[in-house]
Amino acid sequence: MADRVGVIRQGELILVDDKQALMSKLGRKELKLQLAEPLEAMPAELADWSLELGAEGRTLTYRFNASSERTGIPSLLTAMRDVGIAFKDLETRQSSLEEIFVGLIREQRSEAA
Repeated sequence: MADRVGVIRQGELILVDDKQALMSKLGRKELKLQLAEPLEAMPAELADWSLELGAEGRTLTYRFNASSERTGIPSLLTAMRDVGIAFKDLETRQSSLEEIFVGLIREQRSEAA
Protein backbone atom coordinates (compact mmCIF):
# COMPACT_ATOMS: atom_id res chain seq x y z
CA MET A 1 0.00 0.00 0.00
CA ALA A 2 1.17 3.53 -0.75
CA ASP A 3 2.56 5.89 1.87
CA ARG A 4 1.09 8.99 0.19
CA VAL A 5 -2.42 9.51 -1.07
CA GLY A 6 -3.68 11.85 -3.77
CA VAL A 7 -7.34 12.71 -4.28
CA ILE A 8 -8.48 13.79 -7.72
CA ARG A 9 -11.93 15.24 -8.39
CA GLN A 10 -13.04 16.07 -11.91
CA GLY A 11 -9.46 16.06 -13.13
CA GLU A 12 -8.23 18.39 -10.36
CA LEU A 13 -5.81 17.26 -7.69
CA ILE A 14 -7.49 18.45 -4.49
CA LEU A 15 -5.20 16.84 -1.93
CA VAL A 16 -1.87 15.04 -1.61
CA ASP A 17 -0.71 13.92 1.80
CA ASP A 18 0.96 11.16 3.76
CA LYS A 19 -1.59 8.46 4.54
CA GLN A 20 -1.00 8.58 8.31
CA ALA A 21 -1.13 12.39 8.38
CA LEU A 22 -4.37 12.33 6.41
CA MET A 23 -5.90 9.78 8.77
CA SER A 24 -4.79 11.87 11.75
CA LYS A 25 -6.03 15.21 10.37
CA LEU A 26 -9.32 14.15 8.81
CA GLY A 27 -10.12 10.91 10.59
CA ARG A 28 -12.89 10.76 13.14
CA LYS A 29 -13.36 8.34 15.98
CA GLU A 30 -16.56 6.98 17.35
CA LEU A 31 -17.27 5.72 20.85
CA LYS A 32 -20.34 3.50 21.12
CA LEU A 33 -21.62 2.71 24.61
CA GLN A 34 -24.01 -0.19 25.21
CA LEU A 35 -26.21 1.01 28.05
CA ALA A 36 -27.12 -1.14 31.03
CA GLU A 37 -30.69 0.20 30.89
CA PRO A 38 -32.41 1.82 27.88
CA LEU A 39 -33.02 5.57 27.83
CA GLU A 40 -36.28 7.08 26.61
CA ALA A 41 -34.65 10.45 25.86
CA MET A 42 -31.29 12.15 26.06
CA PRO A 43 -30.78 13.86 29.44
CA ALA A 44 -30.21 17.62 29.18
CA GLU A 45 -27.01 17.23 31.21
CA LEU A 46 -25.42 15.41 28.25
CA ALA A 47 -26.31 18.02 25.60
CA ASP A 48 -22.72 19.33 25.35
CA TRP A 49 -21.51 16.11 23.71
CA SER A 50 -23.93 15.89 20.74
CA LEU A 51 -24.62 12.23 21.46
CA GLU A 52 -26.76 10.01 19.29
CA LEU A 53 -29.24 7.75 21.04
CA GLY A 54 -29.88 4.55 19.08
CA ALA A 55 -31.00 0.93 19.16
CA GLU A 56 -34.25 1.70 20.96
CA GLY A 57 -32.41 3.71 23.62
CA ARG A 58 -29.82 1.03 24.30
CA THR A 59 -26.78 2.73 22.74
CA LEU A 60 -25.12 6.13 22.95
CA THR A 61 -22.75 7.13 20.17
CA TYR A 62 -20.18 9.90 20.56
CA ARG A 63 -18.12 11.09 17.57
CA PHE A 64 -14.91 13.00 18.16
CA ASN A 65 -11.74 14.18 16.48
CA ALA A 66 -9.07 11.55 16.97
CA SER A 67 -6.23 14.06 16.75
CA SER A 68 -7.63 16.45 19.37
CA GLU A 69 -5.62 16.85 22.51
CA ARG A 70 -8.84 16.54 24.53
CA THR A 71 -11.46 14.12 23.31
CA GLY A 72 -14.07 14.83 25.97
CA ILE A 73 -14.45 11.16 26.83
CA PRO A 74 -13.44 11.36 30.52
CA SER A 75 -15.84 14.24 31.17
CA LEU A 76 -18.62 12.47 29.23
CA LEU A 77 -18.22 9.33 31.34
CA THR A 78 -18.22 11.41 34.52
CA ALA A 79 -21.39 13.24 33.43
CA MET A 80 -23.06 9.93 32.62
CA ARG A 81 -22.19 8.61 36.06
CA ASP A 82 -23.48 11.81 37.67
CA VAL A 83 -26.91 11.43 36.02
CA GLY A 84 -27.05 7.71 36.81
CA ILE A 85 -26.45 6.25 33.35
CA ALA A 86 -24.44 3.03 33.43
CA PHE A 87 -23.00 1.16 30.48
CA LYS A 88 -22.15 -2.49 30.14
CA ASP A 89 -19.87 -2.41 27.10
CA LEU A 90 -18.10 0.02 24.82
CA GLU A 91 -16.34 -0.02 21.49
CA THR A 92 -14.33 2.49 19.52
CA ARG A 93 -13.96 2.75 15.80
CA GLN A 94 -11.86 5.02 13.56
CA SER A 95 -12.94 6.20 10.15
CA SER A 96 -11.34 4.40 7.23
CA LEU A 97 -9.36 5.96 4.40
CA GLU A 98 -12.36 5.30 2.15
CA GLU A 99 -14.68 7.23 4.48
CA ILE A 100 -12.24 10.14 4.52
CA PHE A 101 -12.07 10.08 0.71
CA VAL A 102 -15.88 10.09 0.38
CA GLY A 103 -16.08 12.95 2.90
CA LEU A 104 -13.57 15.00 0.91
CA ILE A 105 -15.47 14.48 -2.32
CA ARG A 106 -18.79 15.44 -0.69
CA GLU A 107 -17.19 18.51 0.86
CA GLN A 108 -15.83 19.61 -2.50
CA ARG A 109 -19.26 19.09 -4.13
CA SER A 110 -20.92 21.19 -1.43
CA GLU A 111 -18.45 24.02 -1.98
CA ALA A 112 -18.97 23.88 -5.74
CA ALA A 113 -22.78 24.09 -5.44
